[in-house]
Amino acid sequence: MAIKLKTLSDQEHLCQGNLACAGCSQILGLRQVLKVLGENTLVVNTTGCMAVITQMGVPKVPHFHVLFENAAAVASGIDDALKQQGRRDQYKLLVVGGDGGTADIGLASLSGAIERGQDFIYICFDNESYMNTGGQRSGTTPFAARTSTTPVGTVSRGEARLPALRKNMVEIIAAHNIPYAASTAIGYPMDFLGKVEKAAQVRGPSYIHCHAPCPPGWGVDSELVIEASKLAVQTGAVLLYEIENGERRITKKVSKRKPIADYLKLQARFRHILDDEKLIEQLQREVDAGFEALTARC
Repeated sequence: MAIKLKTLSDQEHLCQGNLACAGCSQILGLRQVLKVLGENTLVVNTTGCMAVITQMGVPKVPHFHVLFENAAAVASGIDDALKQQGRRDQYKLLVVGGDGGTADIGLASLSGAIERGQDFIYICFDNESYMNTGGQRSGTTPFAARTSTTPVGTVSRGEARLPALRKNMVEIIAAHNIPYAASTAIGYPMDFLGKVEKAAQVRGPSYIHCHAPCPPGWGVDSELVIEASKLAVQTGAVLLYEIENGERRITKKVSKRKPIADYLKLQARFRHILDDEKLIEQLQREVDAGFEALTARC
């Protein structure tokens, strides 16, 4: 059944009030996800922003705060224990991580759990840096972005790695031949929640990578977080698609893309390149190439 706003449960699995920054897209996303998965959900949370936020924010479902590197391993143990008890079908098992705990520190653990065929839904809320520990660059940090470890000065001009070299987590995970992997964005909630519903039907591992702007880390006004996420998709910087049993399908088609500069200018982390026309043109070419490559594969 396709997800619709009117079919979402009114039941809340988050307390009123939490430790999130104003405009935090991650806590908004988790709230929505739990509405789809329901009260019989076990949440395993890697160290990161969400783990800190949810110490006071998710007391209504069982919640395990674990280390950066072992969330998928902990989920494996829970999955096996429930199977031994004959109670596996009674629960949804959700693993939540940021880009640091997913694409970097926890990648080996996640790969191993997937290779073993463990039954869980893994959602990465990607804010493109280690925001909880000061905004250091991660394996998904975009080219030219200012972070605390890719500063802007007379020598360094932000993240030096070209866009084509960023970790594409959807394709990395899909290479494990799992039944379902998808890319989504917090600015398109019905796309996101529809993919959560699909992932919940999978027996075995499923993976969703969610673009999640960070207001303080990106230098985005809190009221513009959803706009920033939408622009990421409308410019082609983020592509919304799914890989279901090996078949790729674009889930949000953008017929007339906006220029990448529209997305960059909302964010203070790119302020230093906005007057560099050659660099903006280079970024536009990279975005165009990625968009066209995925379109061809779908």
